[in-house]
Amino acid sequence: MKSRRRATSYDVAAHAGVSQSAVSRCFKEGASISHKTREKVMEAARELNYYPNAIARGLITQRSNLVAVIISNLTNLYYPEVLAELTQRLSAQGVRVLLFSLAAESDVDEVLDQVWQYRVDGAIVAARLDPSQLAGFADRGVPVVLYNRVGEGVPVSSVCCDSIAGEYALTDGLLAHEHRRFGIIAGPADSYVGEERVNAAVRRLDMNGAEHFVVRGRFDYASGEEGLKALMRESGDRLDAVICANDLMAVGAIDCARGHFGLRVPEDLSIVGFDGVGPATWLSYQVTTVRQPVRRMTEAAVSMLLERIEKPDISPEQRLFAGELLPGASARLG
Repeated sequence: MKSRRRATSYDVAAHAGVSQSAVSRCFKEGASISHKTREKVMEAARELNYYPNAIARGLITQRSNLVAVIISNLTNLYYPEVLAELTQRLSAQGVRVLLFSLAAESDVDEVLDQVWQYRVDGAIVAARLDPSQLAGFADRGVPVVLYNRVGEGVPVSSVCCDSIAGEYALTDGLLAHEHRRFGIIAGPADSYVGEERVNAAVRRLDMNGAEHFVVRGRFDYASGEEGLKALMRESGDRLDAVICANDLMAVGAIDCARGHFGLRVPEDLSIVGFDGVGPATWLSYQVTTVRQPVRRMTEAAVSMLLERIEKPDISPEQRLFAGELLPGASARLG
């Protein structure tokens, strides 16, 4: 069976009795064209089932209208919310998201080889980039905004939640309730955000002379359970509080404390998380946590990136957003 040929802008022009340039102006945002001509062209387009070719238009404008979003899928439950917000905001500007998911932040080199093939207009990256990787963006003229990361030794635009201040608030609250023996469930060693949070908690505990034990998790529910078991072994089953680098591990630790050790949370053991994801608010958990201002952060990231796509010479900018401490039912704070 012979396939039906797709209609072109020349077909629409002939059908509507106008020039091909008139058809192009109808589908170009902000172009000047009369209301009568626009109606004729749009009617012809509907009858011929015509849609403009975005790829062909990109060849003319030298823009792909694609933005790469690079995210580590080991990070936590909070990133689907971030991705939804980014997609919605970029789509409203006529820009499409090309998602690249990392098994771990250290795998970013493999993904960048793919990113360059698509000639994206810019990138929003929620993963750690070293100076040579950042230089790769600069060499190709691709603006980049880091999400919840900073350029380590290299000026680069970024939006971040103030994880250090948030972790201080959680730790200070636990210390004020006279918790003295702490367990910490960290994330993967290559996670910038996870390390920032854990280091902040350790600094605060050291400043106050509090005993602490640290184990590593994977930001998932299972490693919250495994982490608490490991911490109990190291501490001789004597902990006052557990600080988790994200909410999902905190939920796993809460279930383990109750189901495996028979502990009451928070009466026998306080447990805190970070991020403010949906499951953390469920009635059976009500995790004490710090909620990140996702909408404000994604709005800033998109705005900063689009500005730099239009004006590549704009200087790098860093925006820091305060998180919101959410006292829940999982911890006793002073």
